[in-house]
Amino acid sequence: MGSTHNSAKLKLAAKFKQHPPRRILVIITRRIGDVLLTTPLIHTLKTAWPEAKLDVLVLSGTRDILSNHPDIHQTISRPNNTSKLASLKWMLALWRKYDLAISALPSDRATLYAWLAGKYRIGMIEDAPKQGWKKYLLHDWVAFDNINTHTVNMALQLASHLGLALQYEFNMRWTAHDSNLVDELFASHSIQPNQPYAVLHVYPKFSYKMWHPSGWKALVDWLQQQNIQVVLTGSSDPSEMHYIQQLLESLPPSTVNLAGELNFAQMTYLLKKAALYVGPDTVATHLAAAMGTPTLALFGPSNPVKWGPWPQNHRSECSPWQMTAPSQKVGNVLLLQGLGDCVPCHLEGCERHTNSRSRCLDELPASRVITAINSLLS
Repeated sequence: MGSTHNSAKLKLAAKFKQHPPRRILVIITRRIGDVLLTTPLIHTLKTAWPEAKLDVLVLSGTRDILSNHPDIHQTISRPNNTSKLASLKWMLALWRKYDLAISALPSDRATLYAWLAGKYRIGMIEDAPKQGWKKYLLHDWVAFDNINTHTVNMALQLASHLGLALQYEFNMRWTAHDSNLVDELFASHSIQPNQPYAVLHVYPKFSYKMWHPSGWKALVDWLQQQNIQVVLTGSSDPSEMHYIQQLLESLPPSTVNLAGELNFAQMTYLLKKAALYVGPDTVATHLAAAMGTPTLALFGPSNPVKWGPWPQNHRSECSPWQMTAPSQKVGNVLLLQGLGDCVPCHLEGCERHTNSRSRCLDELPASRVITAINSLLS
């Protein structure tokens, strides 16, 4: 677990108990999965201070996942491809705009944004050389643990530092328009409202997290035998669309492909109604787990203690997952690891780059996945 400084913690908690912040900024300028796993911190802050206006600073490509979040007043991003002068003006516009700025990352840039934006600042600092300067920009900080603390718990340590009661809900929402669009898509594919369906997310962002096509084919064939409709999901990224189209050629004609057709709110609604979700270490897997969907997560090199999907009703200051266990179930999630003495290696596949394959996942048979699904659904 990351550590904190108790005296500063008590002073900061007392300050905001007496004078609650009116404007709060949470900074999470990293990948979309990191953004999603920070929503329990956002919900904790809003629950503690319901009158506060809470903004979130994210990368421009990750804003969509927060578009309907009820706790957020505004989602902001630094403009892309602008001049140095325009970037400087944008940063100056942040100057001390917020009563409280929270960096949910240990990065240099996130810490600088917190220093710019907040009258009071709290953040994370790595125990590494040349990181000590950040202590001078923050009123207090939490020691960042990249191995043994789950990302949800790591963010919530910042709330603990402020003396707040922790909330573990992701609080993701959708609109009537979103649910109607998904229902219309199902009707267009002749899927009846009461038909149980499984969502399969077959393509992670990086190849080293990928399960093999023959496994997906065997799983789809088995699900069809169980009278479970199969729905494929994915982004509109050209490489992802191409991979899914190739996979579809070997799947039953009844398989429905919704890749590239849903935004995150619509995906949330789709997952909430699903009888089953199966996917690798990717944001869709985290979203399915958070929605309470029976979720099978396929893990290889990734660290499950830090990155395992957070089960819907799990409320603990410790990670739900062990570092190594072939199969472990917590709440609505079953995490299935590939086998091997090196699992998890915490590295980018066997060849140590993002396009590498991972032997532990390439050798994961469909029979283990199907057995895990039977255990999950029982």
